[in-house]
Amino acid sequence: MREQRTYIIAEAGVNHNGSPEIAKELVDAARLCGADAVKFQTFKAEKLVTRSAAKADYQKRDATGGDSQFEMLKRLELKEGDFRELFAHCHRCGIEFMSSPFDEESADLLDSLGMSTFKVPSGEITNHPLLEHIARKGKPVILSTGMSTLGEVEEALGIFQACGNPCVTLLHCVTEYPAPYGEINLNAMLTLREAFKAAVGYSDHTPGIEIPLAAVSLGARVIEKHFTLDNAMEGPDHKASLNPADFMRMVQAIRNVEQAMGDGIKRPAPCELKNIDIARKSVVAAETIAEGEIISIDKLTVKRPGYGVQPKDMEKLVGLRVNKTIAKDDVLKWHYLA
Repeated sequence: MREQRTYIIAEAGVNHNGSPEIAKELVDAARLCGADAVKFQTFKAEKLVTRSAAKADYQKRDATGGDSQFEMLKRLELKEGDFRELFAHCHRCGIEFMSSPFDEESADLLDSLGMSTFKVPSGEITNHPLLEHIARKGKPVILSTGMSTLGEVEEALGIFQACGNPCVTLLHCVTEYPAPYGEINLNAMLTLREAFKAAVGYSDHTPGIEIPLAAVSLGARVIEKHFTLDNAMEGPDHKASLNPADFMRMVQAIRNVEQAMGDGIKRPAPCELKNIDIARKSVVAAETIAEGEIISIDKLTVKRPGYGVQPKDMEKLVGLRVNKTIAKDDVLKWHYLA
């Protein structure tokens, strides 16, 4: 049963390539696509990685420039003033601003902006000091669980609960770009829901839009998907992101799936009612049955339309007398019988 609308996050991430202007374009495009929120990443390269940290394989495949993860991330930083402008721009556009903090200083900045919900990325799920710092702000949290075990998720949730902040939505996630379909294990989202009695969702890194739709049909309350203006742009995440046309297609498909879920009660849909008599069958006369004649089984058959005696009741007609002549192929009705 679908009780509420799926919350859809356009994960702009670092697909602004370090440009505040492109970041604003991503905000505008996400709103036009129907996303509920657009999410960025807030970090200082110096606080996030060592200068010798290697890139992920998918980052090496793409033309990200530089020799290290540090150099790549340094180019993708936005300044404090940029985030203030982005927050204001989102407010003007009518889309929620979100950003994932990767350190306590970044979390404080986002909190000072008035960001209403914190999104914790998968890589920080074992960063208990950061989790505690975010938890103490008392705001709702969306926690991605990529690369984690059930025990690690339990430990992270324990921090939020200990800080008096139990309002955590868990996102199942597979942290690879693109993530292979055969390793998504979407049923793990249901495991998270059952194990922790929490609201759940799905952060998707697969190509296309099929897996987010499947997640919605299984009860995902939140869908997060990487978003770019152009898949051909240079940068680490563009190729694994949806462009505006595909993102809009995903949003509309999710809304269609939501409508299709219904309330779970098995009954004829309103649009079916007019088709019942057309598609179902009735008992009809296999040959003319004269007035006063006793019905035998060989005088009956089953054909459309369906507004007469139902086929399931055909045996009940045997031995009854008809009170009028019934021509071959006429539909039998109960008031024709004595």
